Amino acid sequence: MTPAARLQAAIEILDEVIASTTNDGPPADSIVTRYFKHRRYAGSKDRRAVRELVFRAIRRSVERPESGRAAVLGLAEDELALLDLFGEPRGPEPRIDGERSAIAGAVPQWLVPQLSPLVTPDEWPALLDRAPLDLRVNVARASRDEMLAQFPGAEPTALSPWGIRLPPDSRIDDHPAFQAGLVEVQDEGSQLIALACEPANGARLLDLCAGAGGKSLALAAAAPEGTILATDSNRARLSKLAPRAQRAGATIETRLLNPPRELEQLEDWRSATDLVLVDAPCSGSGTWRRNPEGRWRLTPERLDRLAGAQERLLDLAAELVCPGGRLVYAVCSLLSREGAGQAERFLERHSSWISEDTAIAGGRSDGAGRLLTPAHDLTDGFFVARLRRPC
Repeated sequence: MTPAARLQAAIEILDEVIASTTNDGPPADSIVTRYFKHRRYAGSKDRRAVRELVFRAIRRSVERPESGRAAVLGLAEDELALLDLFGEPRGPEPRIDGERSAIAGAVPQWLVPQLSPLVTPDEWPALLDRAPLDLRVNVARASRDEMLAQFPGAEPTALSPWGIRLPPDSRIDDHPAFQAGLVEVQDEGSQLIALACEPANGARLLDLCAGAGGKSLALAAAAPEGTILATDSNRARLSKLAPRAQRAGATIETRLLNPPRELEQLEDWRSATDLVLVDAPCSGSGTWRRNPEGRWRLTPERLDRLAGAQERLLDLAAELVCPGGRLVYAVCSLLSREGAGQAERFLERHSSWISEDTAIAGGRSDGAGRLLTPAHDLTDGFFVARLRRPC
């Protein structure tokens, strides 16, 4: 592919990404992969170059662009050499006088007032930096030092004692340590959420919004003699946990829930759970460096729905915790409404509950919890709070 053809391919992919964010479709990564699956003529250098163009354009465009062409025109305004490719054979049509380009920026204007006060404008560029690849060592079966020796160029993560860090775009799917279940891909921030739970052997642990089970696996590695139940309302996501648990040598029960009947389906865990982890559905604003098009998917209406779901899940979890037990609330969000504000409203509704310090390194105090940010902690953005039910 010529440079001009690569630029046209990026525009076509971006058109699909924009449509997908409008219709709640697949992520940009999947769209790029699908695009080249049907274009076998593109070599590995072509695919890599087009992918880079696509994600540079996404990171630059703060709001959902009118089109892929508008996104690439914005990129070309910053990289003038790209403008020369417009009008070349197999490339984009020549630019028209007055043609609009996408607006550059990091945080959509309507979200700025909702950010935690800790996330000041000087931190915004880091929200869109390329993220490293973090691995969590399965400490039930291996040590971090053993795993560091197996991954040349890896470094220990600064905050999680379970983590090792590799450069972006590292591939580990075929690595023997991954295939043997000795490591899992997990951002250091997610590892710290599991560490905040302080899971104890013999305890009953419930991961209420388990998804594909990354944090359930971390809990199982830290407390291999605990009883762990992973639940979710999404069958496809939850079904991914069983093979992962088998590979890791972990014993984790799964249970598919049917909202709004969760409490009925969890009657055997009601007031009998030592720890409930609520890693709630959220805006994902803390993961923009991995999913920068997430900014385009979020709307005020969607944020309202997410905040309502978080509140409902917190109140549900409170029913499951035993006297003296803990509830750990986490969101991969930098918005006060989803983080500190949500925890504060919970404590207003449940005035006898006690807010506890989270036993993790890093982060900064934010209301009843702690906030991790890419700029301050070099992790994805997370809010985490630990709440105790009185005896």
